[in-house]
Amino acid sequence: MLRDVPERDASCAIAQSAAVIGDWWSILIVRETARGRLRFDELQQELSISRKVLTERLGHLTGAGVLERVPYQSGPVRYEYRLTDSGRALLPVLVAMQDWADRWLLGDGALSGSAAPDAAEAARLAALPGTRLPALTLPAHTGGELDPVDPAAVATVLFCYPATGRPAPLPADWGDIPGAVGCTLENRLFREAYPEFRAAGLAVRGISTQRPDEQREFAEAEEIPFPLLSDLDVRLAAALRLPTFHVGQGLRLKRAVLVLDRRRTVRRVTFPVTDIPGAVRQALADARAVAAAEA
Repeated sequence: MLRDVPERDASCAIAQSAAVIGDWWSILIVRETARGRLRFDELQQELSISRKVLTERLGHLTGAGVLERVPYQSGPVRYEYRLTDSGRALLPVLVAMQDWADRWLLGDGALSGSAAPDAAEAARLAALPGTRLPALTLPAHTGGELDPVDPAAVATVLFCYPATGRPAPLPADWGDIPGAVGCTLENRLFREAYPEFRAAGLAVRGISTQRPDEQREFAEAEEIPFPLLSDLDVRLAAALRLPTFHVGQGLRLKRAVLVLDRRRTVRRVTFPVTDIPGAVRQALADARAVAAAEA
């Protein structure tokens, strides 16, 4: 049930936030709209929620400015529900909740940049094939914003990595976090294999939560030939429910490799990544297989 903020908490930002998104269904609706499920029937089917409750929660989130109703057909007019700027600003909150639960509720509490093969995060990513990435763009190190999926390529490889040590120094205990080390190596290996990807009509994108200017300095120093995209606002992480870990000043993506076809559908996933050179070779083989299936 939706609640008003008591007068004693009127100036409490936490209480005000809880009044908007503290309800179970409201949070899950924001989760699903971030994943591209924008229409009433899609939301009802995905959440197994009653029409009455869904109508109530959508009205609440629209009234609070988290969602906006946008017509997608006329005669009769039908609407879809899209995140507003206010709604998109909630995505780091959702990903932080996911990160907390992955570590403290579904995991053993250990800080890790990777995961065990039988972890909840691994199961979540193993279920990704068949999922369509909603339309979105991310800031690129080359300037402006790019679609994570290259529309000119028969398939796109997205390799997610925690962070490179250049230009900003990494946290002092970075080397002690399992799975955190190896981002520069991974970029270099994809750089060396890039001619093979291009020869096969494949695109490569590197993704981290570092700022575009940090990625630009690294890319120029390392002569990275493919775009590095910044998921600083965790829009991609929220859309695909990618695993993260919190260290230093914020959330970092755990190392994962995804192959998407030109219809934006995830076709192959490698996670956890325990052998970086092997994962690069596997990405090329997987992307070639996807390209062959598309032919």
